[in-house]
Amino acid sequence: MNVPAGNEAPAASAVVDHRELGRDMRIFDTSPLVGPGLPLWLPAGAAIRYELEQYAREVALRTGCEPVYSPVLGKRSLYELSGHWAKFADDMFPPMYLGGPQGGSDGTSAPDGDTDPLVLRPANCPHHAQIYASEPRSYRDLPVRYSELASMFRAERSGVLSGLSRVRQINLDDAHVFCRPDQVGVEVRTAVVAVLEVLETLDIEVSYFRLSGRDDSGRWLGEPAQWTEAEEALRAVLDDVAAPAGLPWHAEAGEAAFYGPKIDVQVLDARGHEETLATVQLDFNQPERFDLTYVAASGERERVVMIHRGTVGAMERMVAFLLERHGGRLPFWLAPVQVCLLPLPDGGDALADDVAADLRARGLRVRVERDGSLGNRIRLARERRDALLGVLGAREAASGVLAVTDPASGAKASVPLAELGDRLADAARRRVPRVDL
Repeated sequence: MNVPAGNEAPAASAVVDHRELGRDMRIFDTSPLVGPGLPLWLPAGAAIRYELEQYAREVALRTGCEPVYSPVLGKRSLYELSGHWAKFADDMFPPMYLGGPQGGSDGTSAPDGDTDPLVLRPANCPHHAQIYASEPRSYRDLPVRYSELASMFRAERSGVLSGLSRVRQINLDDAHVFCRPDQVGVEVRTAVVAVLEVLETLDIEVSYFRLSGRDDSGRWLGEPAQWTEAEEALRAVLDDVAAPAGLPWHAEAGEAAFYGPKIDVQVLDARGHEETLATVQLDFNQPERFDLTYVAASGERERVVMIHRGTVGAMERMVAFLLERHGGRLPFWLAPVQVCLLPLPDGGDALADDVAADLRARGLRVRVERDGSLGNRIRLARERRDALLGVLGAREAASGVLAVTDPASGAKASVPLAELGDRLADAARRRVPRVDL
């Protein structure tokens, strides 16, 4: 696939592994007592994740989603009915029997007769399906859209675990839409446009869209006419969205999930490898298995269509991707430390405290670095990939300015303290990649 100009990734030799960046920037750590594949988000990493989650929530609300919460556990029968148990049982954590951790002599129940143990969920959609099923629905009620920043679990083997990119607990920006067949096109378009907005804000360029459809084999759930109608709706969306964005798309028969066609958003990672960073997936399976319906205008019950969608995706995977893509120099609004203040010994300490308090009151993340020589403090701030460095001394205090440096661009400026807070807070609010000094 030819990649449009401007999508080139950095040379692979220049890429710094996100695990190394994670150590330098104190993004995450692991503990043998907690276990492999279960990263601990340190304050710097938590700041990045918080911003991504907030943005994901905003986009979900703007695109009509209602927030919900659901448990990380469910009965095994839930996943048997959804089909996840048959397909993913080997990748799920063992069932938890309330009478004890092990099953009975027949391997199917605990000694106290528990035959339907609890399971850590491998996906969030069965819970959302049950929320939809919690009350009757009319055709006038649709579409119904639920969003949740939810945890799900994979029993990954130790040999494949890797930093944030391959973990056992995945924290996902997840949304599910329940709609009529005639609403599929509009809902898919809304989802694709939202993904493009988020990736642009994250400074990630899209290479192309892939429409994954069915082939002539018999392994697909649902009627061929249903698939044809759905794929035509997805094609119409791509024709409408791809051209204005200057992005190509192509169809691949046989690449769909067995339960419905999908649109994959393809990008290049920092090494130039193609990666699917977002998917909008139609699902004919769970509405059938869970008997999810609505009352049509005719008074008859009709089967709803389920759409899986998200924008930011898995927090772990996205943070790993962004760290490597940007070499740790994250967009200003995501930087764990947005301003590092470096007071000089000739009277900058008190001013640094005042400036830090003002910036924090505006929601900015500030660090005051006092110990050591100025050169060593600048080195530490650069290792952490702090977004802006601000030097304060007697001269700055007298003139009411902050000597600001952007280590990413090398830009330097003396910014009036009276303007500093407003300018930086506005840049963070608008989620700009870099502050214009």
